[in-house]
Amino acid sequence: MIGHSQQIEIVEISMQFESQFIQVGNIRTHYYDVGQGPVLVLVHGGGAGADSYGNWRDCIPVFAKDYRVIAVDMVGFGKTDKPDPETFTYDQPGRNQHLSDFLDVMKLEKVNLIGNSMGGAASIGATLLKPARTNSLVLMGSAGLPIPERPSNELMHNLNYDFTVEGMRRVIGGLASPTFTPSEELVEYRYQLTMDPATKAALAAVNLETRKGTLNFDQELLRTIKQPVLVVNGKEDKVSPIARANRFLELFDNSWGYIMPHCGHWAMIEQTEDFCSTVQLFLSRVTSE
Repeated sequence: MIGHSQQIEIVEISMQFESQFIQVGNIRTHYYDVGQGPVLVLVHGGGAGADSYGNWRDCIPVFAKDYRVIAVDMVGFGKTDKPDPETFTYDQPGRNQHLSDFLDVMKLEKVNLIGNSMGGAASIGATLLKPARTNSLVLMGSAGLPIPERPSNELMHNLNYDFTVEGMRRVIGGLASPTFTPSEELVEYRYQLTMDPATKAALAAVNLETRKGTLNFDQELLRTIKQPVLVVNGKEDKVSPIARANRFLELFDNSWGYIMPHCGHWAMIEQTEDFCSTVQLFLSRVTSE
């Protein structure tokens, strides 16, 4: 895990990212676009207060040394539009289509996708919609398969988020390993993102659909993915347990696994250096221009 002084330095660098917007159908979509090289698309998770900056700010400067890094806010999150739940269904098929359409509008023909949690499911979904476009997948604590046991208390902290600062602390505590202490800046950043009324409505709709199980894919359909896949999971992840990671490895023929000790659901934040170096080693074998 990176030290406090290093984290501050990375945050200061990442504050220089320039927000960009593009119209994806009826959804004004926010993203960052940094660096040059093979295209690497980062897709954040679906927890309360999640967005591309908060999830990936430490990783973007590292990856941008060798790749064109595009970090996108999913529909309903961050600075991307939050349609009225009365007219838009916040389910996984909708997120899959939005991500796929975003890649189309950006005219990206060969991409490497990194998805965390719900963003992993969206990366899988976009790959299934247009397989030829995806060069490789990195799934970190990914959704997409049912959990064999009952949802954990740690997951329920997110699904039952009460829009308070203390509630956000519980959300973060459920996502990260007990050894991880979030900065006050991170807590406040994620909390403030949930205060907008449209965000509140969108998050409630996301959680409602999540409870229905719409994040899960048909397992035989997952077997059709033949791209190289790196499955990363925290050993202490209570939101997406190792059993799910193992099942992904069984379903994907061309897959590697990396289990990170002393790590929860937030490998990119809790153990940035380890996560980035592992991903870079994987990408060095599979990326193409």
